[in-house]
Amino acid sequence: MWKRDEAVRPVLGHHTTAAQPAPTAGPSGPRPETSHTMEKDIVNIGKSVVIKGELNGSEDLTVEGHVEGTIQLRDHILTIGPNGRIKAQVFAKSVIVLGEVTGNVTASDKVDIRDAGSVDGDIISPRVAIAEGAHFRGSVDMQKKGAPAQPAKSAEVKPVGPQVAAGPQPTPVPPAPPPQGQRLGA
Repeated sequence: MWKRDEAVRPVLGHHTTAAQPAPTAGPSGPRPETSHTMEKDIVNIGKSVVIKGELNGSEDLTVEGHVEGTIQLRDHILTIGPNGRIKAQVFAKSVIVLGEVTGNVTASDKVDIRDAGSVDGDIISPRVAIAEGAHFRGSVDMQKKGAPAQPAKSAEVKPVGPQVAAGPQPTPVPPAPPPQGQRLGA
C-alpha cells in the first residue's frame, strides 16, 4: 500500500520525489503542460470563413474556406482541404492541394496535387506530384534548390564558309556564283 510520507522521503542516498498530479486550470487559465516535446502548430481556416487580402504566417495552415489575395507561409506547409477554394498567389515550403487553387503556386520544397485537387495556374517547385484524377492547367518550373534561373541562350552564328586568316576586312565578300553550265562538287 502506498503511503504519502514514504514517497517523499529519500531512501538510502537516492532522491525520489512523489508524482504530483498536473494542475488543472479552467477555460480562462493556462493549459497544463503534459509533455516537454514541442507540438507543431497547425491553424485551420474553417469552411465558412472567407478571407480577402494578404495572409502571412509562421506555422502550418489548413484552409477549408475561401481565400482571395496572397498566402505566404515561406517555411511552412499549406494544405488546401477538400472544401478549400483559393484564388491567390501562394508562397510556401510545401503545398498540398485537395481542393481548388486558382493562381500561381511557388513552393521551396514540394507541390502535391491529390486525386480530387485542382490547380489553374503556374507551379514553381523543385518537386511536383500530380495524382491520377487531379486537375492541372498551367506550366511547371522545377528549379532545383539554390539553382539560379538560367538566362535565355542567345543564338550563336558560326561561319559556314572558309575561315579567313588574321587581318581586318572591312566588308565580307560573298562567294561568287559558279559559271553557268558547271556543277558544284563534281
